[in-house]
Amino acid sequence: MSDRLHVHLTGIVEDLIAEGAQAGDLRADVPPAELAHYCLHALAAAASLTSQAAVTRLVDVTQDGLRPIP
Repeated sequence: MSDRLHVHLTGIVEDLIAEGAQAGDLRADVPPAELAHYCLHALAAAASLTSQAAVTRLVDVTQDGLRPIP
C-alpha cells in the first residue's frame, strides 16, 4: 500500500474511532490516532495467519481493545 493510501486509511479509521468514542461506544482513554494505528497494524497481522479461526480470533481481540473501559 502506498504511503498516501495508508495515511488516508488511517485517517478514515481514526475518524470512525473518534465518532465511536464520542458516542460512548468505543474507548475514549486512548487518542483515536493511536487506536487507529494499533488496529491497522494488528489487522495487518492477519496476512500471516494460517487459519480462518486465527483470523477470527485476531479480529475479536482487536475489537475487544476498542471497547470502552467499564
